Amino acid sequence: MITEEKRKVLDHFAQGRRLYKLMEFEQARNHFAAALKIDPNDGPSKVYFARCKHYMESPPPEDWDGVFIMTSK
Repeated sequence: MITEEKRKVLDHFAQGRRLYKLMEFEQARNHFAAALKIDPNDGPSKVYFARCKHYMESPPPEDWDGVFIMTSK
């Protein structure tokens, strides 16, 4: 059974992913931040929060397919 707290994290993550795919990185980051406020250890939200920050500073091309390409290890 999923707790109400975890359900909220999942809802914010899902909204964030939807916005991320639409290249709405600032709005997406807000959802990942809200998820992390509820559960600071939520790994997927941490990853996407950082990716949003990256793309806000260095936007992907207009034909971006949603794939994050690591440039360093």
